[in-house]
Amino acid sequence: MLSVHASPFADPAPASFNMAAHVLAPAAARADRSALQILSPTGAERWSWARLEAAVRGAGTGFLDAGLVPGDRVLLRLGNTPEFPVAYLGAIAAGLVPVPTSPQLTAGEITRMAAQVAPAAIVADAGIALPDSPARVIGEAELRGFEALAPCAWEMGDPDRLAYVVFTSGTSGQPRAVMHAHRAIWARRMMHAGWYGLTPADRILHAGAFNWTYTLGAGLMDPWSVGATALIPAPGVPVQALPLLLRRFDATIFAAAPGVYRQMLRHHPKLALPRLRHGLSAGEALPALTRQHWRAATGTEIYEALGMSECSTFVSGAPGHPAPEGCAGWPQEGRTLAVLDPEGALVRRGSPGTLAVHRTDPGLFLGYMGAPAATAARFSADGEWFLTGDTVTMTEAGAIRYEGRADDMMNAGGFRVSPLEVEAAMAGCPEAGEVAAVEIRVSAEASVIALAHTGAATAEALAAHAAATLARYKQPRLFRAVAELPRNRNGKIDRRALRDAWPKEPAA
Repeated sequence: MLSVHASPFADPAPASFNMAAHVLAPAAARADRSALQILSPTGAERWSWARLEAAVRGAGTGFLDAGLVPGDRVLLRLGNTPEFPVAYLGAIAAGLVPVPTSPQLTAGEITRMAAQVAPAAIVADAGIALPDSPARVIGEAELRGFEALAPCAWEMGDPDRLAYVVFTSGTSGQPRAVMHAHRAIWARRMMHAGWYGLTPADRILHAGAFNWTYTLGAGLMDPWSVGATALIPAPGVPVQALPLLLRRFDATIFAAAPGVYRQMLRHHPKLALPRLRHGLSAGEALPALTRQHWRAATGTEIYEALGMSECSTFVSGAPGHPAPEGCAGWPQEGRTLAVLDPEGALVRRGSPGTLAVHRTDPGLFLGYMGAPAATAARFSADGEWFLTGDTVTMTEAGAIRYEGRADDMMNAGGFRVSPLEVEAAMAGCPEAGEVAAVEIRVSAEASVIALAHTGAATAEALAAHAAATLARYKQPRLFRAVAELPRNRNGKIDRRALRDAWPKEPAA
């Protein structure tokens, strides 16, 4: 059987559509109920649905009163505060195009990124680096004042028109400005049953900051679009306090990156969370040991999702359809996905290849802003498939087993080896700490698998563990202790940085 899942999305967005209007549609029936709670160990700041809608539509009015016109880009340089989603939705409500960015970016980095989108305005918090740009700056205090303004009208239109821009993480090169249509939020409904198991009664606690795109989608936009309550930790809340917040504020779903789960379990090997139904994980592969430890600590499951900036998530496990052991999940219903060989042909199930999303997917991006050649390069030669760059295997049953990024896959003596497989094995070595596997070139003609680790395990102990748990061609030959693994701004291991920093004369 060939590696394809054909399940066309049969429910297109309405012909006249606005993403922000869709997200806030539940407000009319839930005016006095909580849409958002910002949590701390001592209490919560609550935003009602009425206040949230007033703030969003007031922001839209403020932006238009400032001279912006539909289609203008609005660069967001805000901290971890509710003003971030307010500005984001307020811009979309008025037909503007928000561009959320990480506040950790330096002035040089954000200047290069801003050049790609040419913002007409920048919404900025004090102390966050601004680009060298002629754009008007709207301060956070001014933005908060917009809440008192009359509500803007929803700027309705073609669901295929540009709604917002996000930047890729840059792990494979220069960050690209990824353009998404208003219909992207409509397409995310495939995730409600296909990943979250989301209902209007849910209280979903996302461990990320407001200004992280993972939080923005999974922690805010999607819960709000069904009328659920979004719970976000206040700035400065430590990871070890999250179990208290989950319990005290009756969270039913918890979303976080794998590293957050690991840190929580380090502090709390047993967790009493009677209201929690399950956890969600995305951003990088969830280690099997982390999943096992969470299950033992809480009695609940973690459902993983695989996605990217260009198409959000499209492969996932879910409460009604758990992923088989060793797999990331299943293609979500409504998606048409395939696994292709280097020539663009379908591979047989059980064989690795590149995961591809059909060009008709309603959640697929519109392209990279100002970069048509880079956009075209991400599609197959016939233009039918968007190539994710992820190497996967589709099982006979149709589940997706993630093997790694195509540019992260290692070659050992002619064998392709997934760093994730090596890491999963080596994480079980006593005192290994966090581990990351990369391919290191040791001569003009040879390269080997190398392992960086943060723990106190010796090279001899690591080598012995590798010999006991991995086929010889998969075993690391070089070991290096590091204080911490390099990560990008989304928390993923930065393998390129790890390779670049490896000593030129490695020691065994």
